Amino acid sequence: MTDVRTPTPEAAVTSSEPNRSRWIVLAVVLAFVALLPFARWLESYNYVLQVGTIILMWVAMASSWNILGGYTGYTSLGHNVFFGIGAYVGGMLLVEAGISPFITAPLAGLVAMITGAIVGLITFRAKGPAFIISTIALLLVIFLLLDNWEYVGGANGLSLPLAPFELSWVKVPFYYGMLVSAVLAVLLGYRVAHSKMGLALRAIAADEVKAEVAGIDTRRFKLMAYALSAFFPGVVGAIWGYSLTYVRPTAFFAISVAAQFVLMSIIGGRGTVAGPVIGAAFIIMLNELSVTYLGGSEINLAFTGLIMVLALLFFPLGLVGTLRATNKLPGWLDWD
Repeated sequence: MTDVRTPTPEAAVTSSEPNRSRWIVLAVVLAFVALLPFARWLESYNYVLQVGTIILMWVAMASSWNILGGYTGYTSLGHNVFFGIGAYVGGMLLVEAGISPFITAPLAGLVAMITGAIVGLITFRAKGPAFIISTIALLLVIFLLLDNWEYVGGANGLSLPLAPFELSWVKVPFYYGMLVSAVLAVLLGYRVAHSKMGLALRAIAADEVKAEVAGIDTRRFKLMAYALSAFFPGVVGAIWGYSLTYVRPTAFFAISVAAQFVLMSIIGGRGTVAGPVIGAAFIIMLNELSVTYLGGSEINLAFTGLIMVLALLFFPLGLVGTLRATNKLPGWLDWD
């Protein structure tokens, strides 16, 4: 006879404590991040704010890529196409209509999202290595198109007007734009992971043929994943282009930018909610520290590469994935 016991109130309180402490820690961290632009007593204030902006931008993009590359299991090496599309949409609307990218960023994300759905219709005809190659081909095609399209500036790109903010506070709006985008991108990843769509995507990643046999509309879910994963790269692309005051194909469509999407998710733990966040923060901070102490030389690149190789050797499932598999993941990082 099965012994079914009703949990005591004490047990219920105990089981809820890790969840409560996790959300308290996250709330404290988020409050600190939100108040960082006002911490003008910090040394190298503008530098710290700029690094924070870059980290938040990559949190948004890596978390978005994770919907396709982590949950669905389709590795895309062309996701910076949507980053660049967002930058060009925001830049063109600023130059032609005088509308700030802070206003048009959601529209840029929508254009990137529609493009993602269209691209998915084409690239999902291939699987495995063929899919990866098709995403690289997409990147090269879009790069060549924009590099030779004079209406959008060609190889020289677009020169954008300076943001109309006081010089001492000019970085703050961009910081908050990236902060909002990062938070919403992580929430989107969380919602997808805990939805029926998330179950379907994980079934596709595990075995797509069995998922189809089980009655899952794999084509529809994959297209949804591709479209959703393209939205926030488009949003932050519009904001980032404005902060740079220029939009050029080489700045947004380089293969090195595409590799960052994949690397951050893998280092942090692809297929997890917290993984891309940790991976983005880890890689950006590692790059900044290596440049600061080793300079922009081959030694810097070798050191960065060595640390990443060691991270993958000791954390084969990524930082979050490996810690979870060994039951060593702190409660405040367990967002799944």
